[in-house]
Amino acid sequence: MCCNMRCGHCGSACADALPDELTTEEALAVIDQMKTLGIQWITLSGGEPLTRKDWPALAGRLTKNGIVPNIITNGWLLTEEMVRTAQASGVQTISISLDGVKDTHDAIRTQGSFDRVINSFRILRRCNHISAANTTITKQNLDQLDEIKSILIENHVDLWQLQIGLPMGNMADKKDLIVGPETIEYLLDYSYQTMQEGKIRVFPADCLGYFTTKEMLVRQVSVGSTTPVIWQGCNAGKRSFGLLHNGDVTGCTSIRDPEFIEGNILDRSLVDIWNDPEAFKWSRSMTKSDLSGNCRECLYGTVCLGGCPNTRLTLNGCLESDNTYCAYHAAMEETKERLRLHDDVDELNQAAWAYVREDKWQLASLTLQRALEVEPDDTDTLSLYGYASFILENFETARDANEKILTIQPDTVYAMKGLGLSLYRLGDIDAGLRYLIQASESSTPEAMNASYDLATVYRELGLHAKADEAVQKARLKAAEIQRVVTGNGVQDK
Repeated sequence: MCCNMRCGHCGSACADALPDELTTEEALAVIDQMKTLGIQWITLSGGEPLTRKDWPALAGRLTKNGIVPNIITNGWLLTEEMVRTAQASGVQTISISLDGVKDTHDAIRTQGSFDRVINSFRILRRCNHISAANTTITKQNLDQLDEIKSILIENHVDLWQLQIGLPMGNMADKKDLIVGPETIEYLLDYSYQTMQEGKIRVFPADCLGYFTTKEMLVRQVSVGSTTPVIWQGCNAGKRSFGLLHNGDVTGCTSIRDPEFIEGNILDRSLVDIWNDPEAFKWSRSMTKSDLSGNCRECLYGTVCLGGCPNTRLTLNGCLESDNTYCAYHAAMEETKERLRLHDDVDELNQAAWAYVREDKWQLASLTLQRALEVEPDDTDTLSLYGYASFILENFETARDANEKILTIQPDTVYAMKGLGLSLYRLGDIDAGLRYLIQASESSTPEAMNASYDLATVYRELGLHAKADEAVQKARLKAAEIQRVVTGNGVQDK
């Protein structure tokens, strides 16, 4: 889409209108298809959406179809007449980019744009329209957040979204301006402070997080929830999509590489593209095991899947990479650094058990990793590490830990059971059942628990008769253990 600015951090780096932009008729047709998909809201952005003369018609059709339209603009073209038109067309929120105090904002965008932004906020205020601001944070404006906030509050702006600049579009050649990972925790603290002040609602973008108490509370207030909001991972291709200027469909408008284009609405209907089982597989089929580093081990990995995929893609070159721009990631690294000061395996194991009793599985896992760095073949450590890994759904790690125990102590029933469950969760059902059956048939008390676990697996597989048989075996084993215990008690007397 055309844009009347050449912003230094622009992700799309667009200039003049492109010859293959959707016509009004094509755009209206795809909006009708959106109704079929049950889309709830859409944001018109660009480029600069107000350069399209037909934006009122598009917004009006969205509203007619029960879809709430919002607009993100640079504010240059906004007039009171446009705002009135937007209101008539059903536009809910108009968000304007503000990237610093006057000199900084104008240097990033274009001379005179700051004054246009302020004028646009005043127009929105006069029209009693919901106003928002979005700030892309770089080293150019990181130290100006207080001043930006004051400007927004002074101009009665309702909402403020913070996001970090990423090396894409015009920013790809300006990586020296990108803030470091340590900035994430600062920005979350800043958002929390702003939330407590209660003068403007602040929204951390999806590239800011994750899984800190402050972040959850900020998101709670930002969306008006009654409980803290836990980030549920990227929506791309699962609960949302992006439509580019030419009709290309992508999971996220920030991810525009050809390999992430799922189709074009001029070739296939939007409904067919969305419902295609092969579409959006990079997002829909990704699992925690596809990730690397801390993200692969993380307590939240199954839900989070490494946080914002565009952050990982633009900074590291691939979606499977570890996301260092994560507050929880930073906390894990700090914990690892502290643990490197300790080398007493017994003390480390005791600490790990204390974490287990408090259900702090991530801390237990990190502590046990340190213990295994000191003594790799300690079977007690390996056993608890395998268990903690399984709880964290790190099934490959759990498998490896139990396999190692069995190479050291081949008859360890607990490790057989742990290996069987891990293999089952990894999809190797036959091997998993073999180990579980072997564990359940041993003559040790642990065989009882193995039988119950075997029964659970059988039930998940729909083999209810075998599940009942395994439960009966567990009960017999329990009765046998009780007889032994009672007999020993009589002898002791």
